[in-house]
Amino acid sequence: MQRLIHLLLFSMLSCLLFGQPSAHASSIEISYARIESSDDSYRLAASFNFELTHELENVITSGIPLYFVTEVEITRPRWYWFDEKTITNEQTVRISYNVVTRQYRASVNGNFAQNYKDLDEALSLVRHPSRWMVAEKTSLSRGATYNIAVRSRLDTNQLPKPFQFNALNNSDWRLSSDWKRMTFKADEK
Repeated sequence: MQRLIHLLLFSMLSCLLFGQPSAHASSIEISYARIESSDDSYRLAASFNFELTHELENVITSGIPLYFVTEVEITRPRWYWFDEKTITNEQTVRISYNVVTRQYRASVNGNFAQNYKDLDEALSLVRHPSRWMVAEKTSLSRGATYNIAVRSRLDTNQLPKPFQFNALNNSDWRLSSDWKRMTFKADEK
C-alpha cells in the first residue's frame, strides 16, 4: 500500500513538472543589423521582430510606459590584451498610452516625440530604428577592424517599483534579443 502511494505521488509530481507545456516569453529577433558610413559618422541600420505579450499590452494601455533600449558596443580586438572597448552607445524608446486621447506616444531618447493611433505604429520606432549615429568618424581608427555587438531589450529598470518586482518573477516581462555580433572595417579615408 505504501509503495502504491509513493508511485502515485511520484507520477503526479512528474505530471506537474514535465507534463505542462512551458510558457516562454516572446523574444526579440534581429532581422538584420549593420553599420553604415555617412559623411561624418557611422550609423546603425537594424530591424527587430517581436510581439508584445498580452500582459505587456495591458500594462501599456493602463498608462504605464514601456522603455525599449537598443545597445551597440564597438570593440577593437587586440592580440596582446583584452579587447579595447572603444564605444558603447544606446538608444531608448519610451512608449506610453494616453487614456484620454486614446493615442500612443513614442519618444526617442526623451527628445523626439510623436503620437500614433495604434500600438504597432508606435512600436515601429523600436522594430525599425532610424539610422542613428553610433560613432563619429574621428572616434574610430582609419582602416581598423572592429567587433560590433547589437541587441535590443525591454528595460524593466525604468518601470515603477511594483512592476519591477513582477518583472523579476514573470517570464512575460523578459523581452530581449541575444547579442548579434559582426565585424566592421572603418573607412580608410
